[in-house]
Amino acid sequence: MADIRNNFVGIKSPNPFWLASAPPTDKAYNVERAFKAGWGGVVWKTLGEEGPPVVNVNGPRYGAIWGADRRLLGLNNIELITDRPLQVNLQEMKQVKMNWPDRALIASIMVPCTEDAWKAILPLVEETGADGIELNFGCPHGMSERGMGAAVGQVPEYIEMVVRWCKQYSRMPVITKLTPNIADIRKPARAAKAGGTDAVSLINTINSIVSVDLDNFAPNPTVGGKGTHGGYCGPAVKPIALNMVAEIARDPETYGLPISGIGGITTWRDAAEFMVLGSGNVQVCTAAMTYGFKIVEEMITGLSDWMDEKGHATLDDICGRAVPNVTDWQYLNLNYIAKAQIDQDLCIKCGRCHIACEDTSHQAITRTVNGIRHFEVMEDECVGCNLCVNVCPVENCITLIGLAPGQIDARTHKVVEPNYANWTTHPNNPMAAQAAE
Repeated sequence: MADIRNNFVGIKSPNPFWLASAPPTDKAYNVERAFKAGWGGVVWKTLGEEGPPVVNVNGPRYGAIWGADRRLLGLNNIELITDRPLQVNLQEMKQVKMNWPDRALIASIMVPCTEDAWKAILPLVEETGADGIELNFGCPHGMSERGMGAAVGQVPEYIEMVVRWCKQYSRMPVITKLTPNIADIRKPARAAKAGGTDAVSLINTINSIVSVDLDNFAPNPTVGGKGTHGGYCGPAVKPIALNMVAEIARDPETYGLPISGIGGITTWRDAAEFMVLGSGNVQVCTAAMTYGFKIVEEMITGLSDWMDEKGHATLDDICGRAVPNVTDWQYLNLNYIAKAQIDQDLCIKCGRCHIACEDTSHQAITRTVNGIRHFEVMEDECVGCNLCVNVCPVENCITLIGLAPGQIDARTHKVVEPNYANWTTHPNNPMAAQAAE
């Protein structure tokens, strides 16, 4: 069987599935339940400095976006960092680590952006026996308005400065958690690397207002008649997270920097996608809050079975495997030709493919043939855009079929040229010579 034991920057865990810093990791009770369910590690909910505890709202903290079947697609939260006293959290972390020495326990930290504040909290966390620290530079609401969280994560110079302090004053591996609320994710990652971080984790939540109550004209969640922006997470943010992970994984300046992938991970397949794009492990939150801690069982089994089926022995065999296939648009192979094909045995004659193509695409799907309701692709009009595949309600009813070199493209009446593996070498590419240099 595949070996899914994880070694992330020297932090070992029995599998690559960690719980992200969030409400599910706020206290020992939750974390103990998570470890019993099989999670490989947790990032304890973000700790603040000693002093009066943070005060959270005593009302709705979450807003949501649902699919047509009421399935939760996105979650918006306005909760702050832990509102429990620092010493209580530290004591519980120490006891949990003693009880579960084989599991990863990471302390998420957010304190004011001063050297003294970081220097003061690091030895307290280190004394718990925690395996590492995660610097929360991502929280987009509440704490950012106090000069922490995303307010630091949006300034590369601050990131580098704080990372240097943490490496100077602590023996623990440093994971820098990045905010997605920035134009170019590569810049904070580069700054973290320059400061000496051992790894980065991403993405944190995205600034959002998910809905507005049209009775009282306030954003949801509404607290006492008013609302605020919050952090968006869940399955809906996965595409954004995958792209940002890939950007860091393929950036020459951060190439090889360990990444802990976060953002909408719900199944083993989601986790595998993050890992082949460069993540050394993954962190999960919304899925656990939606379905409970036992979802990790499916993740472990699914990942192991897939690796066995594909012949991958260890996680190192899959980590980063897709990164070489992520490129810029200008280097895509413009000789590749594909056409849509409808399986008439599976077609339910709903007509969604025809409507989508007729109204918004290339008018390449018939509606009737000899007066009978029938949907068929007209190859001379099809550009292989894939819209019909995506709107069809029947899985595998419509597929894209690539044309082999030498075939005639019915739309252009030209012979399909060889499928160059690298468009940069194609003689028709005007940038080929420049790219070769």
